[in-house]
Order: sequence, then structure tokens, then C-alpha cells
Amino acid sequence: LHKSQLASLPQVCLFRMSRHHLLAYALLFGKSASFLSPNRHIQHQTSTSSRSLNTITRMSSTSPLDTEIANYFSSAGHGTITSSQPMGSSGWASFRRIETSNPTSPDFFIKSSSRSCAQMFEGEAMGLTAMHECSKIDEDGLFIPQVFHYGDFESEGGSVLIMEYMSLGGRGDEYALGRAVGKMHRAPPTAAAGNPDSKFGFPMDNTIGGTSQPNGFTAGSSTEDWVAFYSERRIGHQLQLAGDGYCSNLWNVDIAPRLNALFDGIDVQPSILHGDL
Repeated sequence: LHKSQLASLPQVCLFRMSRHHLLAYALLFGKSASFLSPNRHIQHQTSTSSRSLNTITRMSSTSPLDTEIANYFSSAGHGTITSSQPMGSSGWASFRRIETSNPTSPDFFIKSSSRSCAQMFEGEAMGLTAMHECSKIDEDGLFIPQVFHYGDFESEGGSVLIMEYMSLGGRGDEYALGRAVGKMHRAPPTAAAGNPDSKFGFPMDNTIGGTSQPNGFTAGSSTEDWVAFYSERRIGHQLQLAGDGYCSNLWNVDIAPRLNALFDGIDVQPSILHGDL
């Protein structure tokens, strides 16, 4: 989020954003990211609207999650866990806020799931990292939580994603938020953001809601490569999943062959996108 926008968001949890929410930037939820053409994904996290939610649950159990995060914090130099505050859950993950004994470490936001990291958090972590890298170059850019760690539990099934906790509250500036989103769209692709060759796509496949979404990178970075990516790995893929012969035929025969005409004279550049796009 833009730094001035941190104040205006209510307490929300990290959920995936559907395409229908893209215009409601004040309530952004995100999960996937990819380098496509201007539009795209942001992920956000919960905020406590007031510090009155300071009922801290002291660590007293030795669950696989407790063991996993304690081992990570110790090995990464963050010290020991001093408090763990539950922050709710969704249908696929649970959330908590962690504080540690290292005074120089930030508070952490933890997402955990009984599913594997490949299923749940790998694409999310890579998407957040890409957005973080594309936004940090500008002091007026979006404030994207930094990802510190993600992976499967060592002891048994389950996975975890550890990122920076963001405390949100107050009022924001919608115009500044819009400008910051635009700056992220225009940020050049980089190796740190997962796109060293400035092509269309993403290093791994992800999901749109609960539906698989193929990515991979295009062979080149021309406008023709973008049209092929959009035609085959977005619209064409969705129509194939729908199994509607009439719509698939309409797309393949009458629409897809004419897509290039829509981009005549336009130089489409790879741009980091937010949302399930």
C-alpha cells in the first residue's frame, strides 16, 4: 500500500482478490502476480484497528508450526518468540502476529496451512517479492510486506509463510494510492523481481481463485509474444477449462486470429500485475 494509505484500511485478512475487486483498491486482497501488461496483483495483510486487541497469547505449545517458526527466528537472528497473537483464519490458512526478543526485528505476520507450500504459499511469496522489488525503488511507491521465509514443515505435513507485519489505521489518500499503483505497473522487470529477461509470464504457475493458471515465460518480449500469451495462457486456457465447444470455437475461429489487430502500432511492455490475472 502507499504509505499514506496505510491509515485507511479496516482490519482484514490475506485473501485472494478476484477480478471483480480490482477497482476497489482500498480493499485489496491478493495472491498471484505475473509480468503481463498494465493491470495487476497486490497482497495485503491484516491490521488491528486498535491496540486494544493486545491480548497476547504466550507460546505454550509445541505444535509443528510453533517448532517451525521458532527454529526460523532463531537461525535468522530474530531471537526467541515472546508473544503470538491469533489473527483469524480463512478456509485455507490461519494467521497470527509474532513478536520476538530482538528489538531490531520487526513484528511478523504468519500464515500457515495444512497443505504443502507448493500448493499454498510459494506463488504467493514470489508474487509479494516481485511487487516488493518493483515498489521499493520509489519512496512514494506501494508499501508491500517483505517476505522473510516460506516452506514446508520439517516434521510433518503443513506449510508456513512469514512476512512483515503492517499496522494499518487512520485516513489515506486514494489519489496517492492510484499513482503508486501506476508506478508499480511502470517499474522495469528485474532479476530480483523474478523476471531477469524482461519477458511476459512468471517463474511459476499460480491460481485464479481456486483455478490453476499457467504462466511460464514467453520466448520473446515483443507485442506479438504478449498477444500469444494472452490468447493461449489466459483466455484460451479458461475456455478449455469451461468445456464450452461453442465459445471455444468462437474464440479460436473469429476472435483470437484478430487479436493482433487490436495492438497495431502499440509496443506492449512487461509490467508486474496485481490480482488473479
